[in-house]
Amino acid sequence: MPLHPEIAADLAAAAARGEPPLKELSAQAARARVEAEPRTAGAPVKTVETIAIPVKDGTIGARLYRPFGDGDALPGIVYIHGGGWVLCSLDTHDNICRNLAASVGAIVVSVDYRMAPEHRFPVASDDCLAAIRWVAGHAAMLGIDPAKLIIGGDSAGGNLSAVTALRIRDEGGPVLAGQMLIYPVTDDIAAGHPSYAEFADGFGLTYDDMAWFWDHYVPEPTERVHPHASPLRAESLAGLPPALLLTAGCDVLRDEGEAYAGRLAAAGVTLDFRRYEGLHHGCAGDYGRLRAVTPFFEHLVTWARAIFRL
Repeated sequence: MPLHPEIAADLAAAAARGEPPLKELSAQAARARVEAEPRTAGAPVKTVETIAIPVKDGTIGARLYRPFGDGDALPGIVYIHGGGWVLCSLDTHDNICRNLAASVGAIVVSVDYRMAPEHRFPVASDDCLAAIRWVAGHAAMLGIDPAKLIIGGDSAGGNLSAVTALRIRDEGGPVLAGQMLIYPVTDDIAAGHPSYAEFADGFGLTYDDMAWFWDHYVPEPTERVHPHASPLRAESLAGLPPALLLTAGCDVLRDEGEAYAGRLAAAGVTLDFRRYEGLHHGCAGDYGRLRAVTPFFEHLVTWARAIFRL
């Protein structure tokens, strides 16, 4: 199915700006460009607070979004932003986190994990594991119900969320109520999933972009098949928490995400999976600006509220 007309027009307008591709930029230049891009404002929330989370070798920042409403202990979502393990920030994903907090009625903790190339694999994964453990351990202080805690993220953040769920199963940690995987990276780019060829260019995220991301995050090809980099390569997916996995129909990552969904289902994991035809990678950030994205984002909200029994 082709791109939704609204999405196609938006991508055409972006292409008309004529900006150089990622492969021609340094990480620093690419970050500056992403941070300068206009973005849609998120929903109002009661408070936004900056906090510090201890990790190996120091601390990382995080941003806590508290929705309007009463209650001593609210559900919690630990959110891991996308950006190919190299780009984006708490600011670029502020709208997604505000919208989740307001629509779900949950406290959202957005994690500012350390990124490549300054901090290569597995630093980001270590940071996310430390973050979810810290949030669970300080749930009472944060106003979170530890029995209602999910981890989630988009793209590379979906990858890190899936990996964190695997590591909690294998290495110990809090019991998760669920994992929210939004068009996640699940496999090494060299695996050759057909969607990489089908949507290699012209659909937002390109094949070359993903090659650039992998080269920064895991430059050694032999390490890319480690399940903490490519969770699709895990020996077993049994025993993982309930999962929501959404893919975009016109996305280079579509097929590996769907392969992961298939393995989750085969392993007996409770799964809510759907492909949204006509949408592109990164569409969650366009909620509130592009009407085509509304059903996609509302699916995230409906699933989370069901997991939390709200």
